[in-house]
Amino acid sequence: MSHSIRQWMQKMSGTALVLAGLSLAMVPPEVGASVPRAALQPGQAPPGATVSLSGKGFGRFTSVYSNRVTFNGVPALVQRWEPDLIEVKVPFKATTGPVEIVAGKKKLPAGTFTVVRPQIDGITPPEAERGTRLHITGRHFGPTAGSRDPNTMFGVNDVIIGGVVARPRQWKDDRIEVEIPANATSGDVVVRLASSDPLPDGSCCAPVDYVVSNAVPLSLIPTVRVDPLSGPVGTKVVLFGQGFGASKGADDAVLIGGQATTVAQWKDDVIVVHVPLGAESGPLVLKSQGRERTVATFTVHVPKPTAITPVSAPIGTLLTIRGEHFGFYSESGSTPYNFMDFNTGENRVEIGGVPAVIYRWHDDRIDVWVPFSAKSGKVVVYRSANKPNPDGSCCTEKGVVAAEAGEFTLANPVIESYDPTSAGLDETVTIKGRGFGTFLKTAEHAQLDINQKAYKRRQDFEINEPDAGSTVLSNVSRTEVLFNGTAALVQSWSDHEIVVKVPRRNLYGIGRRGEFFDNLATGPLVVRRGSWDILPDGTCCTPKKWLTLEAGQFTIEAKGLPDRGYWDNNRPDASTNQ
Repeated sequence: MSHSIRQWMQKMSGTALVLAGLSLAMVPPEVGASVPRAALQPGQAPPGATVSLSGKGFGRFTSVYSNRVTFNGVPALVQRWEPDLIEVKVPFKATTGPVEIVAGKKKLPAGTFTVVRPQIDGITPPEAERGTRLHITGRHFGPTAGSRDPNTMFGVNDVIIGGVVARPRQWKDDRIEVEIPANATSGDVVVRLASSDPLPDGSCCAPVDYVVSNAVPLSLIPTVRVDPLSGPVGTKVVLFGQGFGASKGADDAVLIGGQATTVAQWKDDVIVVHVPLGAESGPLVLKSQGRERTVATFTVHVPKPTAITPVSAPIGTLLTIRGEHFGFYSESGSTPYNFMDFNTGENRVEIGGVPAVIYRWHDDRIDVWVPFSAKSGKVVVYRSANKPNPDGSCCTEKGVVAAEAGEFTLANPVIESYDPTSAGLDETVTIKGRGFGTFLKTAEHAQLDINQKAYKRRQDFEINEPDAGSTVLSNVSRTEVLFNGTAALVQSWSDHEIVVKVPRRNLYGIGRRGEFFDNLATGPLVVRRGSWDILPDGTCCTPKKWLTLEAGQFTIEAKGLPDRGYWDNNRPDASTNQ
């Protein structure tokens, strides 16, 4: 080939390359390869989710006519438009397909978007009480629940339980935690995702629509309230609820830590049981009408006394036992309330083996009166309980749990001296000795009848004579000093010394025909402490018994009496004798 021909061919090939380049440059983007001009994040989501498109050359937002984003041809609601970032909501009617950005006369492809729907894979638990937490697992729930304002134009993602809207506590794309509303009913659980589309003219906003997940059934069971949730053996435990049945069935039971309890009462809305002997902490399980459910966790405590006060005292003293987990005194009955039947069972306190008179019994403190027959020895708190028969009735075994509180020494009062041996009215007399104990300032009536009757709302409480056994006794004193049978006013009272005032009384005699005492000035000076004993059947109490100490004879002198002229002329200003 000649040199000139080769040069011509080289020129022609160069021209062809230039023409080929020009022809490629003239092909519009829509005709060439579909290369996205914007990055789409995320690439899949349910309707209502927010999607971001990042890139360049989007220009400024001018109007809803000029600036649009479509999902497979369906316009989306634009929330943000910057030259390099656009945020839109996936339309309710969107389907899987290409996403396109329209900016004036430009159309920019943004890739393919996959529309997904929320899917519930399971709920836990499948049956639950109102007010408890429900866990929903699945996919495509979205990263957040979104707005909490139900009045927002974009709607609120929520959960429907039995037709009732439930507000979520936690919301993730694959897990939702929600509290079951109190007014919910058994039915389907669905997840709803709110979506707002633009109006036909592109402006905001069309009415909110919801994308609904598949439905999963949930069975709601009545709530059971258990009171209390802890206590020692013998504790009365009450279950309040609905649908227990009118009476206890053959297979119905209440278990604590796997052990059957003694059933004292079973009604459709209330069950009363007692914590059995040997019970251990654990789940409280209700077996009713062929179904079994754990309604609470019960903690079984052991009574633990820590101290007694005082450690030495005479009869009639109020002895305080401090500690924890004593339970309550009168809870061995079958009613839901302790004072309705006031059944104390075998709950008691013994001092030196002698039952004490219970004054107050709380979970952390017990107050008892030292009984008349008390002896020195151990102070023991006894808590009664039993083991049920196979059918839950009482009982295959009855017993007590004993807790030692400490050693108590019974003090015997001794009078060593008193001075003076005679004095006038209102003069003071000092009595010395040991073991007098403390003066009981309270006028509370010792018999527990007053506590028990008070809860019956009776109107006839009054102080009567000692033979009126149905009401309060009139003699409420427990520590006193008597001058020839007349009580003195106590000025001070300690374990070693008592100071009293000589009482005022008729020195010229009192009485009636055949029983007249003409000289009451001289008689015995007596110190007394009163207390009671528990009756043999365990109830309270015997008539008051007195420990009496005689100091000796005392004479009330005729001193401190008013002047006789007081009666003869008590108003000298009104006298007419001038």
